[in-house]
Amino acid sequence: MRRIAFFTRLLLLAATLAAFSARAEDIEVREATLRATEDGLVLDCDFAFELTPRLADVVANGVPLYFRVDFELTRRRWYWWDETTATRRLQLRLSYHALSRQYRLSTGLLQQNFATLEEALNVLRRVRNWLVVDRSVSLSGGDYEAAVRMRHDTSLLPKPFQLSALTGRDLHLESPWRRFTVRNLVQAPAPVESREPQR
Repeated sequence: MRRIAFFTRLLLLAATLAAFSARAEDIEVREATLRATEDGLVLDCDFAFELTPRLADVVANGVPLYFRVDFELTRRRWYWWDETTATRRLQLRLSYHALSRQYRLSTGLLQQNFATLEEALNVLRRVRNWLVVDRSVSLSGGDYEAAVRMRHDTSLLPKPFQLSALTGRDLHLESPWRRFTVRNLVQAPAPVESREPQR
């Protein structure tokens, strides 16, 4: 009987440690704020995470890692399904170049070089001034629910790594959706153009 109780405790301890280690490798959305500008609504958010040792090794050996930030803005309706006002996706590429011995973080045509992996991760963890709702989108001025998350996109890894990602967690990093209510959401007024004749 004691032996069964001992093995039960051992299994519970192993499960707790496994759950803790899995949680430690996930991404946490620390802060997210939505604000109005002349161009529309922009999102600022901070993420907290570290690369797993396997991911750090993969990128150091020249395989780029792709991170995806997803954003949704919905308006709740008691009489019908919620209305999706906007959805946006931001893709960030982290790579290492052996010739220059620099890490590179890029999105679209923009790219930055860093001497160390930690410097590149510090920028990757902070999204600033991301235009998520264009000013052409009309908002009712009521309450909206915004949601944001980040994840490592394993579907863009080379095929051998994709197969490895199916069986292990060491190539996975992702956050749950962070949802927050934005009250009385309206667009900022358009900038006024001067029509005065030049002298």
